[in-house]
Amino acid sequence: MGSVGRRVAAVLVAPLLVGLVASCGMSSQGRTVRARAKDAAFEHPGVLVSKDQLTAVRRHVDAGEQPWLQAFLDMRDSKYGSYKYEAKPYATVECPPGTRAGHGCVEEREDAIAAYTQALLWSITGKQEHADKAVQIMDAWSGKVKRHTEGNAGLQTAWAGSTWARAGEIVRHTGATWPTASVARFQGMLRTAYLPEVSRKVPDYNGNWDLVMTDAAIGIAVFLDDHKAFDDAVERFRQRVPAYFYLAKDGKVPLTPVGSTVDTPQKLTTYWFGQQRYTDGVSQETCRNFKHVGYSLAATAHIAETAWHQGVDLYSGVKDRLKAALDFHSRYQMGETAPAWLCGGRVDRNMGPDLEVALNHLEDRLDVHVPAAHRLAEQTRPAGTDDLFVSWETLTHAGNPAA
Repeated sequence: MGSVGRRVAAVLVAPLLVGLVASCGMSSQGRTVRARAKDAAFEHPGVLVSKDQLTAVRRHVDAGEQPWLQAFLDMRDSKYGSYKYEAKPYATVECPPGTRAGHGCVEEREDAIAAYTQALLWSITGKQEHADKAVQIMDAWSGKVKRHTEGNAGLQTAWAGSTWARAGEIVRHTGATWPTASVARFQGMLRTAYLPEVSRKVPDYNGNWDLVMTDAAIGIAVFLDDHKAFDDAVERFRQRVPAYFYLAKDGKVPLTPVGSTVDTPQKLTTYWFGQQRYTDGVSQETCRNFKHVGYSLAATAHIAETAWHQGVDLYSGVKDRLKAALDFHSRYQMGETAPAWLCGGRVDRNMGPDLEVALNHLEDRLDVHVPAAHRLAEQTRPAGTDDLFVSWETLTHAGNPAA
């Protein structure tokens, strides 16, 4: 077996070891962790943001505490927070790769963010108008959208689907008025127009695809109370994250995604955008640009956070990778000169608002300090939205470890 092949075997074995450790109620570091019984009822609300976290957000905002108050005001005053926001649903959302124009792609993503924004505003202010607006947006799409087409359908359904699930989860489980028939139609939309696409494995694509699709899949699974879809997303996470963020313990070359045809050193170098020297924290897309690394950092944390609220500790298996990747990219994002061995000495510093969820777990739950990422988060707070699938995470997750 070649070195790349051995990396594949390692990825296959690792999830089994994690599963054995978890079944004993212990993390890989020996700490007791929560265990979720098979087919146990899901905790609601529990897609990215928990009930306790929503309560903490209200408390911070009501007390006028920073950075939460400014984050709330930015959200409230954004176009997504307006009572006058109007949805623009499409029956078929066409999202081609490259520069060719799509149909409904921006509208779908923005409408999902608007629904989530209105849901958060409802939770914080208690104003029924916000809940009504969120329902209006979700009803508009669930009554129309049927399919997603073109080459970026997987990514589009991931971006929108992850946000739809967060919006629906808050509205449905915080006392808002949402007719049963409308809820059922929204469930049907997620199950038929989103879940099949985001459950499709794409091991030879850039890793942000697999991770963002898994983010959507696990959120939809919780909203639908779908145990199989949840378990599939958990397994996909355990396979995929170690193949995206490198650690020296992986060996001389990175792990290969399960099922991938990246099976030679030459293919691996191409897949990693020409990078040939690997150090803790470097990622598969570092030499592409930091924007896509940020997507992957955010998606990884979103998946683990949703699982955490459901009693599954995915963080323990990847916390060292997350810490290394956060530190590595934050240093260069803030201007540290890239050495010649890293991407030929040139990196694209365009990371988005992607740090808060991972930082909250590492620093506020585990007391693991990540200095560079901490400084970067403080410099860029309050984090807003990337207009894709990351929204208002200073508000929801900064200093908010509530279990």
